[in-house]
This record gives sequence, C-alpha cells and structure tokens, in this order.
Amino acid sequence: MNNAWESIAHCLREELEEYGGLLGLFEEQQNALFRRDANGVLATVGAIESQARCATVKRQRREQLVSDFARSHSRDPDTQLRTLLPYFPESVRPMMEALIDEVNRLIHRTRKHARQNADLLQRTIEMHQEALRSLRPDLFTKTYSQRGQVSVATTTSTPRVSLEAVG
Repeated sequence: MNNAWESIAHCLREELEEYGGLLGLFEEQQNALFRRDANGVLATVGAIESQARCATVKRQRREQLVSDFARSHSRDPDTQLRTLLPYFPESVRPMMEALIDEVNRLIHRTRKHARQNADLLQRTIEMHQEALRSLRPDLFTKTYSQRGQVSVATTTSTPRVSLEAVG
C-alpha cells in the first residue's frame, strides 16, 4: 500500500470489522438479557470488553494515519478525515466517503445497543432488588439523602431464631 489513501481505507475497513463484531456482541448480549440467561449475559461481558479494545486500537491507528496525512498536506493534525477528502484522488473520494459513513453508522448503532443493554441491566437489577425486598423486607432499609435521592441498605446481620426443644 504505497498511497496514504490506501492505508487509510484499509484502516477504515478494519474498523468496520471491529465495530461490526462489537455490534454483534451487543445484540447477542441483548438476546441473552431477553432470555433471562444470566450466564449468557456474563459470557458476553468479557468478549465485549475485548472487542471494544480492539476497535479502539484500530481507531487510534486510523487517526494516526489521518493526522500524518493532514500534516503532509500542511493541515492541522486534528483535521477530520471528511475535511481532507479533497486531497485524495477524485476517483477514490466516493469510496472513502462511503467508508466514513459506514463507520459512523456502525458506531452510532453500537452506542445505541450499549445504552439499551445498560438500561435493561439496570432495570433487571432494580427488579431483582424489589423481589428481594418483598421477600425479606426486614433486610433492607430505605433512606433519603438531603437532595431526595433514595438509598437502600441491606442489614448485614440476620436475626437469629432460637428454637427450644420441649420434652
């Protein structure tokens, strides 16, 4: 890959792969949440973290290439890739624009799934706590802060029940 645009295009394609994989993992996690499969949800957490790290490495590599490209054209190193499109050969601009659009679309979809999953997990925890509170209300104490926020604390010691045998 002798041309800078080829290297940048290659990096964009690699980013697409990573974000596509990340999106797939978030969808897998969401399906496990809907199935109430705690082990499935737990199994996806490590995979999501690993995939997110890979995507970050690919993004940083692409950003470095874009920064170098910008400097080589006397532009600010923080210039966005889309702004640099006029410096690419005219024949590759549509492809570069399509790759940029697709990466941005996948990032948006991935963030949306991440937020949805976080909301689902939060709601699951709340429902679990409510169930525990209804089963054992003596173990929970609800307090309010000065700002009106609710805090629920658990009693660490359980009341002991003593039994006497008669006879």
